[in-house]
Amino acid sequence: MKMQENLFIRAIAAGKKQIGLWTSLSSPFVSEVVAPSGYDWVLIDMEHSPNDYFTVLGQLQSFAATETTAIVRPEWNNPVVVKRLLDLGVPGLLFPMIQSIEEAELAVASTRYPPNGTRGVAGGTRATKFGRLTDYVSRVEDETAILLQLETADAVAQAEEIAAIDGVDGIFFGPADIAADMGKVGNPMDEEVWALINSAAQKLIAKGVPVGTLVLDSKFAAKLLNDGFTFVACGTDTALLAKSADNLLAGVKADLT
Repeated sequence: MKMQENLFIRAIAAGKKQIGLWTSLSSPFVSEVVAPSGYDWVLIDMEHSPNDYFTVLGQLQSFAATETTAIVRPEWNNPVVVKRLLDLGVPGLLFPMIQSIEEAELAVASTRYPPNGTRGVAGGTRATKFGRLTDYVSRVEDETAILLQLETADAVAQAEEIAAIDGVDGIFFGPADIAADMGKVGNPMDEEVWALINSAAQKLIAKGVPVGTLVLDSKFAAKLLNDGFTFVACGTDTALLAKSADNLLAGVKADLT
């Protein structure tokens, strides 16, 4: 049995636009609702949600039968957490709050077996289909997306150097934390925030580096994709539910006599 090709890695490497959705509701049932929508990728968030290994597992299973690639954001750049997620068979990882070349190298190393890294070896895991994948060890590095999230002005200034590290598949800009770092907490759409992001992003795009982000405005998401961003999440499951619930109630109240 052979390892499955990672469609997301191939797509961003080829410059194909990938539309994503953030999932934070920590429920395999919610993932089953989302999976048929046909997003190119989803982000299963462990950093700012109550997700644990079992809820992540259930969500991976929900998306496994689709062409939607489920990327997981661990709660931190921690080799032990990364090891456990890789053994669960995650197709990709988004590492939060990468602040330096050294932190970026640690992230990549935690996804590589020795002598290229520090990942521990286990054979009978979900990732290997419990020992059935005959090419897992030789192909896993090429089939697991490694994305690094830059979330401060200092990290953004190092974007080109961080992106050049071997094994990095893409750079993700976090506008909310970049805004906070710039003294603009709560204003991720501030013009100065995006001037900083776009300046760094366009340098990376010119070098052929896949670039991504999360925004909650569909038109702005499309603009970023049209401007060269490769993978953009255009919303979150929590925001969609909250807004729909609010709008439904407001609509009924507006029609009451």
